[in-house]
Amino acid sequence: MQFLRVSWKILVGFKDLLVLFFLLLFFLAIFALLNASPNPAVVRDGALLLKLDGVISEQPAEVDPLTALTSSAMPTGEIRQRDVVRALKLAEKDTRVKLVVVDMERFMGGGQASLAAIGNSLEAVKKAGKPVYAFATAYSDDSYQLAAHATQIWMDPLGGAIITGPGGSQPYYKGLLDQLGVKANIYRVGTFKSAVEPYTRSEQSPESKMAIKGVYDEVWGQWKAGVAKARPQAQLDRMLTDPAGAVESVKGDLAQLALSSRLVDKLGDRIAFGKFIAGKIGADDKKTTGGFAHTPMDALLASYGPATAGAQIGVVTIAGTIVDGEGGPGTAAGDTVSGLIYDALDNKDLKALVVRVDSPGGSVTASEKIRLAIEAAKAKKIPVIVSMANLAASGGYWISLPADVIFADPATITGSIGIFGVIPSAEAGLAKIGVNADGVKTTPLSGEPDILNGFSPEFDRVAQSAIE
Repeated sequence: MQFLRVSWKILVGFKDLLVLFFLLLFFLAIFALLNASPNPAVVRDGALLLKLDGVISEQPAEVDPLTALTSSAMPTGEIRQRDVVRALKLAEKDTRVKLVVVDMERFMGGGQASLAAIGNSLEAVKKAGKPVYAFATAYSDDSYQLAAHATQIWMDPLGGAIITGPGGSQPYYKGLLDQLGVKANIYRVGTFKSAVEPYTRSEQSPESKMAIKGVYDEVWGQWKAGVAKARPQAQLDRMLTDPAGAVESVKGDLAQLALSSRLVDKLGDRIAFGKFIAGKIGADDKKTTGGFAHTPMDALLASYGPATAGAQIGVVTIAGTIVDGEGGPGTAAGDTVSGLIYDALDNKDLKALVVRVDSPGGSVTASEKIRLAIEAAKAKKIPVIVSMANLAASGGYWISLPADVIFADPATITGSIGIFGVIPSAEAGLAKIGVNADGVKTTPLSGEPDILNGFSPEFDRVAQSAIE
């Protein structure tokens, strides 16, 4: 009997080991598929297809295979801006590329600086004698900013082009916090450091409104100027000043409004668009309905491979909110980014360091770690150049300070110089339900910050002085 029990345990253990082994193989296979490089052999004569499914970003975040498998929603796709720009640059001279197709059916936008860079690259392709065709069911501000650079813009007859401009509202929580009896204790420096206002006010402050309106006016002015230059025939004025009247004048037919306003050139569904492109460069190998000969962006990039000539220039991308600790691509983690810089300084003969910043800021300690690492490169007499993308605010500006030169795109939003800390306390809320707090202190800072009984004046002075 003892022998049977032992044998059974061995069999069960062996079975569990096999299950774990096959699960490991399964996840490794999924990971390999998600990270597989395209086959360079698929590059063929025809169109370069830019299928922009997702958002344009400086540094796409890693896709967690387990999350992708267990989540009911598909993760948002991210397309690296410099990959799009490089693919278009290659398309200028690659004789296999006859034209460029920009598919924005599932495009979700990007920063204006990124879109302007891609738009400039599309213009360069046209100057090289290769037409650009854009397609989408509907166009919004971001997608139209790119489509305006196309030789011809197609749109589905059921779609439309709605341009809204930047702006909108955000929630303010002071009324809710007052009802709950929660106090947001704010310590800050900077009149225009408005990120904490939703916790202290019921509406936007005049200073914040003035600053943000100034930014929006400039960004919107650049958008309109860029679109007007790329597509001077587009008649946007009525749609921007009287959108309801413009839509009513065509009895709600948004596609006809876009066509009559010369925002688009052709109305047709995806099949019609595909047949049009196939008429210029031929059908795809499988002769599918609406298919055309093309090379995906990733395949074109893979066929050329990374550039290897010349001296080494270190490039570090700091994209997203700056956070403490470690993190993968798409996360500006202080320990990870600073570690990469120190490793490059120790193990590579760098001729220069380029820091690409696209961040709203974040943690003070993480920002300082990154700044010190960049400072270390400068101490080694390595030229340091900061290149600002869409956003380089607060901590994103802080880490830029050691640079020998800072470049900002005309559409870069930078500034937000200041710092703040927020610590909630609930003394009023607890009192509402009959809970009081009391105790004994040995120093003015004993038990501080006291979220139950409220912060002492001494703690407030210490915290504010530290922030300053």
